[in-house]
Amino acid sequence: MDWFKRKDKGIQTSTEDKKDTPRGLWYKTPSGKIIDTEELKRNLYVSPEDGYHVRIGSKHYFELFFDNNKFEELDANLTAKDPLKFEDTKKYPDRLKSAQEKTKLKDAIRTAIGKSLGKDIVIAAMDFAFIGGSMGSVVGEKIARAIDYAIKNELPFLMISKSGGARMMEASLSLMQMVKTSAKLAQLAESKLPYISLCTDPTTGGTTASYAMLGDINIAEPNALIAFAGPRVVKDTTGKDLPEGFQRSEFVLEHGFLDAIYERKELKKQVNLYIDLIQNIAVRAEA
Repeated sequence: MDWFKRKDKGIQTSTEDKKDTPRGLWYKTPSGKIIDTEELKRNLYVSPEDGYHVRIGSKHYFELFFDNNKFEELDANLTAKDPLKFEDTKKYPDRLKSAQEKTKLKDAIRTAIGKSLGKDIVIAAMDFAFIGGSMGSVVGEKIARAIDYAIKNELPFLMISKSGGARMMEASLSLMQMVKTSAKLAQLAESKLPYISLCTDPTTGGTTASYAMLGDINIAEPNALIAFAGPRVVKDTTGKDLPEGFQRSEFVLEHGFLDAIYERKELKKQVNLYIDLIQNIAVRAEA
């Protein structure tokens, strides 16, 4: 009998002998490239096949920037309230609780102090996984407190933005964070302390309209979406087709809103180089 002819109908493998294929072994980039997840991790979550920068959060940025991943988190337990008693498809406190349980984060940002290339730096890094990295009262307050810490201790400040914009569940309270953070950054500038702004995918809405574009140096990762309103909204509003790569970091750089674009592996060296140049001190070598 031919080997490909089935004698008995149906699958004959017993349940206990069936083997599941482990999940998460491969990652597919938007261009269709397939990468082993372990290789992706070793490459700082950048595809070696096409250079695609996978979205990462504060955990991985802290690992990237802080020497030996050693840092002290600031205001770690600050959480949002619900003064507006907001409710859409679910109550805001329930949405917060769900996001906290899913992400193991308190809100859409973490701030920390630690050494980068041997020099202390204050870093604020946003997490898109927490309600789309939306900017609410906690985000604004933690940025403000981190800047206060930098001013008090005369340290440079790095802001890593990754946000869908203002948090609608906090309405005008969310929009007030644009004013608060901008005012604090003005105080940082008066103290003559460096502020480096790193825009990652995506940096949109009120985040872009405030602190993300106020750096002494504004840089971005490759192909990051950087905009106030997203491409779909702009196209629907104007009724016109948009240029190729519209609102991606390369387009934004070309039109003068960024100073530079760096691959993730270059970020630590370049950020610290800018800090040394701004403070007019000896340039540190990367360890």
